[in-house]
Amino acid sequence: MKTIGLIGGMSWESTVTYYQEINSGVASRLGGLHSARLCLFSVDFAEIERMQHLGDWDGAASVLIDAARRLEAAGADFLVVCTNTMHLLAPRITEAVSIPLLHIADATGEELAASGIAQVGLLGTRFTMEQPFYKRRLEDKFGVEVIVPPAKDREAVHRVIYEELCLGKIVAGSRAAYLRIIGELAERGARAVILGCTEIGLLVDGADTSVPLYDTTELHCRKAVEHALRD
Repeated sequence: MKTIGLIGGMSWESTVTYYQEINSGVASRLGGLHSARLCLFSVDFAEIERMQHLGDWDGAASVLIDAARRLEAAGADFLVVCTNTMHLLAPRITEAVSIPLLHIADATGEELAASGIAQVGLLGTRFTMEQPFYKRRLEDKFGVEVIVPPAKDREAVHRVIYEELCLGKIVAGSRAAYLRIIGELAERGARAVILGCTEIGLLVDGADTSVPLYDTTELHCRKAVEHALRD
């Protein structure tokens, strides 16, 4: 079994899910008392969030590169960044270490392609929905057209993530707003919707809507387990 290096804490609420899902996945595959072999470096999200909203991506890169190097030194065989937004820095992290990074958009894109989905809605932080690093990877590598909500709804989705979900708050009105936005993405042609922030799965899931949802946390964890157990 390979050792997984988790860069977490963005937020710790979703990192808990990564730890649970990866260990559950290994136990399911191997049985008995098996669990995942992993190292976790959890950053201070207040520091990262401040840098994000200031546009200080160089500062954020320094923090995550330091985390990646510490995980490599601790014996990790590959890296999993437990957040969608910070994959904006994936190329810089990859260049700084000699072990591979398992990209969250690739785990999602593979599932979409396997399901024959060519048009998909995307929910996430404002950075994920508006900057090209995520959408372009899905479009270029997997031929998937990405649709995002209009500006007002993007702001609402972003606010809920930072002011509620990252603090462990689940608000019924926010769930209703997300479900409305998901429905409107489907009306615009999306055949499914990506939950492109690792916290969104805490708020909505497939039981809440008839629109197929692709939870990036779940898909990323599943791919990490597969990679860890692959010879």
